[in-house]
Amino acid sequence: MEALGINLPFLIAQIVNFLILLALLSRFAYKPVLKMLDERAAKIQESLEASEKANKQAEEAEVVFKERIREASVQGQLILDRAAKTGEEMRFKAAEDAKEEASIIVARAHEEIDREKAETVTCLCQEYAKLVTLAAGKVIGKTLDEKAHEELINRVLEESVSLRKN
Repeated sequence: MEALGINLPFLIAQIVNFLILLALLSRFAYKPVLKMLDERAAKIQESLEASEKANKQAEEAEVVFKERIREASVQGQLILDRAAKTGEEMRFKAAEDAKEEASIIVARAHEEIDREKAETVTCLCQEYAKLVTLAAGKVIGKTLDEKAHEELINRVLEESVSLRKN
């Protein structure tokens, strides 16, 4: 081996040194580094799993959120429909109340007109009776019994009024 340029004791020392260095590096460097790399890989794996779990939860939350938005939209539409229906009912009731009030006012007006008409007719009959009695007295030339003639004229007028109504 010396012909090849290899010194056997030096080679053995080199191999022993290499094995010692390998044992020392394995014990103090490689194992801790490998342990640290394994821990880092585990942390990365945990982070990936947590990330996937968070993504899954976010997707579930998004589905729940969309469902709640849809439900809120349906609820809002129901509220709007109820409000529109209530408004329509209130408008209809107000119109009915106004019609009822108008018919009451019209009925009262008719009653008032009939009452005033009756008062006017009565007043006119009395005045007419007085005028007829006065005119008849002047035509005859003497004073007539006003009270008796007034009653007679009023009776005739009432009969003529009741004939007109029928």
